Amino acid sequence: MTTHPAETFSQVSAAPTRAGTGAPRARLDLDVDQLFSGADAHTGAVGPALDEKLRQAYFWMVNHGIISPHYDVEFHDPDRPRTRFRLGDSKAEVDLPTDQSYSSFVLLPLLTFAVRGRCLLVGGPGRGKTASAVLMGVLAGYPVREVRRAMQHGHPQLTVQDMFGTPLPSDLVAAKSLADIDVAWRSWLGRRVKIVDEYNRIPTRTQSALLTVLADGYVEVFDQVYETGAAAWYLTANDDAGGGTFQVVDALRDRIDVVVKALSFNSRFVGDLVDRAERRLRPEEHVPPAVVFDADEHDRLHREVVAVPVPQHVRRRLEYFAAQLELAEKGAVQLEYRTKDTVRLAGEDPHRVLAQDTGRDLRADIGAQTLNGLSVRALQSLVLYAKAMAYFRGQPEVGLDDLRAVLPFVLHDKLQPDLASPSFEDPAREALRIDRVSWLRDLFDSACVLYDAEGLDTDDPVGAVLDELHAGLDGLPEAEVRRRLAHIEGILAGWQDTTKLHGSLYEDALALKYAHQRYSGYLAWLRWSGA
Repeated sequence: MTTHPAETFSQVSAAPTRAGTGAPRARLDLDVDQLFSGADAHTGAVGPALDEKLRQAYFWMVNHGIISPHYDVEFHDPDRPRTRFRLGDSKAEVDLPTDQSYSSFVLLPLLTFAVRGRCLLVGGPGRGKTASAVLMGVLAGYPVREVRRAMQHGHPQLTVQDMFGTPLPSDLVAAKSLADIDVAWRSWLGRRVKIVDEYNRIPTRTQSALLTVLADGYVEVFDQVYETGAAAWYLTANDDAGGGTFQVVDALRDRIDVVVKALSFNSRFVGDLVDRAERRLRPEEHVPPAVVFDADEHDRLHREVVAVPVPQHVRRRLEYFAAQLELAEKGAVQLEYRTKDTVRLAGEDPHRVLAQDTGRDLRADIGAQTLNGLSVRALQSLVLYAKAMAYFRGQPEVGLDDLRAVLPFVLHDKLQPDLASPSFEDPAREALRIDRVSWLRDLFDSACVLYDAEGLDTDDPVGAVLDELHAGLDGLPEAEVRRRLAHIEGILAGWQDTTKLHGSLYEDALALKYAHQRYSGYLAWLRWSGA
């Protein structure tokens, strides 16, 4: 970061931000069914290179807008040797990235803007959380004064009507039914960027109304409904635990897609603060028009992000990772109910139940480190942000490094560590009790090592069974159906006495049971129809 004259503060470099990228992308109209598969290669009218514009916005923010000289989202070029240094008695590792890397505090809010997700910015007062959120509003084309006025500030007296809308007094007097009451809705509800500052100071009742807006995109006051439309949400909190004046309700926390921490200020950049003070520069008032997205560009940006495909080798590693996390072998009798969620719903202590799973090495088992598994919502958010990461980097498809980069921020509040797990007893892993980002990344890396050790890219019998099933049942003769049923039973028989019930095996057994039932139902139909 360098000091720039005020007249150049708003300039954007004409040079490409990333070598080998910048080709215009096709405009695509997609639906939610294409989220995992990506779009077909149908080309439409070519518009501006929005991925390049998004990168320009990032580099303007990181060089001028937000003083964050951190590169904690690291990428490496496999063709270049990595250089590491270890400092101090603790051997703190300085890993010099060999590919373009980024500051999470700037990048993740920007990806949230692209996918229209829900981002929680956490950190102490004065760390730049609110400033970052305001910049996102300006990037959406709103005047900075309007962005500030539209920001919702959490406080203990904030009511539902204060936050969303007030019924007109004249209607309250004259109305004969609730349907006759018009509501003066708050203007912030219709914006493409919505900001709620210190959301953990909002009363519980108002939080519940906020949850409806976040989850379903509408708000209801006096039987009147306002559809808020798609938007990028930015919420801030001064602590990492979700506490505050009011405890944040679990359902509201669950609706947040990504959690980003404001990293500490590097004192080597005090000069930038001095320069801003002397020139009376406020970054949000000098955002270059070249990096502002109008409504059409914002919509197109989202469609192009969703269109980025997830190749099978990446999807399979994500599936394998998620499969490790849900099993609680002693949590039930019936196979389907042997989950951590069953334990939680029963009001039992998950750690006590998990500690009874004596058949596996609890130090090495990934699932033994967590108190819960992943919800469908968490997996959807993870896929979407991985697509956004690949899109931002100009990649044609999601790579394993894209998924790994965003995973700790998406799952930050989604996966709860079991701090009593034997895995955390190792002194070398003590810091992972505190550093949630590194713990989640280590968890994913460990799953990938196991995946490769099992050779599942080339030897995946359950995947082959599911591929056959997904190809369709129409026209299958009875003999082929019986062969497939016998094959499924043979796989299960082979597992009976030779393997322990790890999470991935548990998920595969359920998948085989599903496939067996589908074939059994089809076989019964063949007999009934005489086909």
